[in-house]
This record gives sequence, C-alpha cells and structure tokens, in this order.
Amino acid sequence: MKIGFDGRTAIVTGAGHGFGRAISEAFARAGAKVWACDLNKEELAATQRSCGAACSVRVVDVSDRKAVTALVAEAEQAGSVDILVNNAGGVMGQVGRPIEEISSTDWHAIFNVNATGAFYCAQAVAPAMKRQRRGRIINISSRAGLEISLTGIQAYAAAKAAQIGLTRQLAHELGPWGITVNNVAPGFVRSNPTTERQWQSYGEEGQRRLVESIALKRLGTPEDIAHAVLFFASDYAGWITGQVLSVDGGK
Repeated sequence: MKIGFDGRTAIVTGAGHGFGRAISEAFARAGAKVWACDLNKEELAATQRSCGAACSVRVVDVSDRKAVTALVAEAEQAGSVDILVNNAGGVMGQVGRPIEEISSTDWHAIFNVNATGAFYCAQAVAPAMKRQRRGRIINISSRAGLEISLTGIQAYAAAKAAQIGLTRQLAHELGPWGITVNNVAPGFVRSNPTTERQWQSYGEEGQRRLVESIALKRLGTPEDIAHAVLFFASDYAGWITGQVLSVDGGK
C-alpha cells in the first residue's frame, strides 16, 4: 500500500512537537503541502526544519476563533485545504485533583483547546471542503475519551469524550459532501514533556505494569499515531467515517 498526497494541502494543529510534529513530517514526506500551527514559536521552527520547504508554520491559538479563521483563509488562498488534523490539546500543565478543587478557569482551559478548538477548526474548513465536495478531518483524542484518564483530570477526559462525539456528529453532517470525519485515540506515548513527566512519576514498577498491560508489550511512538492519521486521510479510507481508531498496542 502506497499512500501519497501530492497536490494536497493539510493543516495540522498542535504541530510544535510530539504527535503534531510526527504527523506534519509524515504528510510532508508523502508529498503534501503542510500548514503547521502551534502556540510555541520555537518548537514550530523545529517542525519546519524537519519538514522542509513543504511546511509553512504559524503561531495560532486554536481556542481563538478569529485566529483559526485567519489561518484557514491564508491556507485556502494558496490552494485548497484537503485535510485537517485537530491534534492541539493536552492538560495545559494541570495535574489530577479532587473535583471540588477544580476552578471554572481550569475546566475551560482544557475544554477550550481539546474540544472547542477542534470545533472551530472544523467549522473553518467546512465551507471550502463542501464546495470542492471532498475533504478529510481527523481528530486526535485519547483513550481518556473512551475510558478514564490516567492523570485523573476530569476536564481532559470530558473534553476528549466530547471531541469523539463531535467526530461522529460531523461525520453524518458532512458526509453528503464527500467529507469524512474520523478520530484517532492514542494510548500512552512518551511524546512531549507532559507525558514524559507522567512516565517518570510511575517509577520503575509502575512503568513495568503499564507496559505489561499492553498486548504488544511496548509503548507506542508518535510515528505510530501519524501512520493512523495518514490512513484516514488517504483514498484507502474513502468509505470510512465517524470511526474511532484506538492506536494503543492492544488493551
């Protein structure tokens, strides 16, 4: 199976490191023009270097609707936007705490990026995708959206579950225009400073138990997640929509 994206354009959010960088690199290698966005300018610069000339980077807060609309408009001026990957997310530096200690600000900070940001981005690309009667939207959720969060962060589990619900709803709404909407739910991957701190907090015994709970007896890599995204974005997935693919080594 050879997957190529020559002549196609992909927007990847949260592209400064981890999954987003790996996804951007994979699309660039496969021939796509990539618009990579993140809040961290320095990390975006590293993504651009690794992707090469095929990648344009922009500092964008996906929870800012105007900023998202401006990014999509700029990308569309350079050509059609064929693929959107809603990867921006995370726990926003928070740790698990009892529910009575969670402020409204803490709750909304996580929800705004993980769920509302995906909504804004999909909303921005939908009109042009409808006009061209094709498109691929891939949301990156988490096992936390299907089960529970290992971190114990209520807003993260709720936001990822909301994103999965949005995936299914948009698949039915946008399907008549040839637009597919799917979701990749990664298992635990040491992909960024947050997951690295989480990994270290388990200690040797906790790390061993986590790996032993995985059918393939190894942690995944950002590239494992990127490969699933490329499949959903490809012509091979043309009759697949509204689906959640757990990429977790088997649980």
